[in-house]
Amino acid sequence: MPRAPRATRFAGLLASVLMLLGAVAACGSADSAPDAAEPGSGSTKAAASTAFPVTIAHKYGSTTIEAEPERVVTVGLTDQDAVLALGTVPVGTTEWIGGYKGAVGPWAQDKLGSVAAPTVLKDTGTGPQVEKIAALRPDLILALYSGLTKAQYDTLSKFAPVVAQPKEFSDYGIPWQRLTETVGKALGKPEEAAKLIEGVEARFAEAEKAHPEFAGATAVMATPYEGTFVYGSQDARSRLLADLGLKLPADLDTVIGDRFGANISKERTDLLDQDVAVWIVPDTTEAVAKLHRDKLYADLKVVKEGREVFVQETGDFGNAVSLSTVLSIPYVLDRLVPQLAAAVDGDPATKVTPPAS
Repeated sequence: MPRAPRATRFAGLLASVLMLLGAVAACGSADSAPDAAEPGSGSTKAAASTAFPVTIAHKYGSTTIEAEPERVVTVGLTDQDAVLALGTVPVGTTEWIGGYKGAVGPWAQDKLGSVAAPTVLKDTGTGPQVEKIAALRPDLILALYSGLTKAQYDTLSKFAPVVAQPKEFSDYGIPWQRLTETVGKALGKPEEAAKLIEGVEARFAEAEKAHPEFAGATAVMATPYEGTFVYGSQDARSRLLADLGLKLPADLDTVIGDRFGANISKERTDLLDQDVAVWIVPDTTEAVAKLHRDKLYADLKVVKEGREVFVQETGDFGNAVSLSTVLSIPYVLDRLVPQLAAAVDGDPATKVTPPAS
């Protein structure tokens, strides 16, 4: 997959789930899931308690959370970072990329503190691992950056309140700000979430101020997956560029549709001919050589003027770009902004060098 969430599908689970309802109670203390972080104390605990009950609208209606959650499972593929940023360690996370312990990247490791890393769940293309989620005894399930189906939502709701993806955006299309805000409401920490968002938005503003050349420059994000896969305006990776003041191609969503991204035909290679083209690639050297062997692409101005940025998808930097969370974005900006600045000037002599680490 092009660093994109797999479509989730599972069927025939409802019967097994009904059997699990009785089995879960027997898990008790025998399950190996880490306990949630100890709830806060003093004024923090009191403030959180006054935030409940809270009702959150989403694609499948609304969900009411009656009390401060202590055992949170994240089904959304990037939701764990917002939970960690707000001081809660999930008991379960869903792995997407990176192979990190607990599905927690290096930009978020310090948020674990002394608490054991979360149990990692897998999405193998058939949907959330219902049995394992049930065994974790969650009191809240978050599925914000997800493609959760109604059937999956109904099944998971048998175990705990489920907050699904918002209906205003495409699946896997929730902005990092909205995701963080929603997690803040769910955890009873809306003010803390607002401060986190404000802090990251300040980093974007600093980068824009330092690089006025970004204003009005056009940019596109793509990956060489089964040809050329281009990310749409509702994808987190494209939003990184837009949040830096860069402009996405005017007809991007006309080509992509209402999805997070799509493969483009050879006839639309012109979509890549922007002031900056950011490529997420499996291997920098070979991927670049293969792209440049395509004469249709190699003849574009974006190539001839050295306006390309290549991000290796398998490293921490590439993983952080794909996740684009309240915790990973500062890590990304430190590395991506210098590359964009070198590319946008249009001078082939200005080399776009990869970050040191």
